[in-house]
Amino acid sequence: MSHMCIDAAARAANDFGYNCAIAHDACATLELEFNGVTVPANQVHAAFMAALSFAYANVASTDELLSEIN
Repeated sequence: MSHMCIDAAARAANDFGYNCAIAHDACATLELEFNGVTVPANQVHAAFMAALSFAYANVASTDELLSEIN
């Protein structure tokens, strides 16, 4: 899930000096609830991708990442 494994793995890998890439359209998450507010899954996913793209990873679509390889 974007808010768990994807987030933790990308941040840890970046801390160890790896250049990270995340295909935002190849991962997903669930809605979350905090303090009586339910946050829809698409908004949770978008928030985590935005945070990771700020300083931890190249966050792009699968097609964009594959075109960078080729």
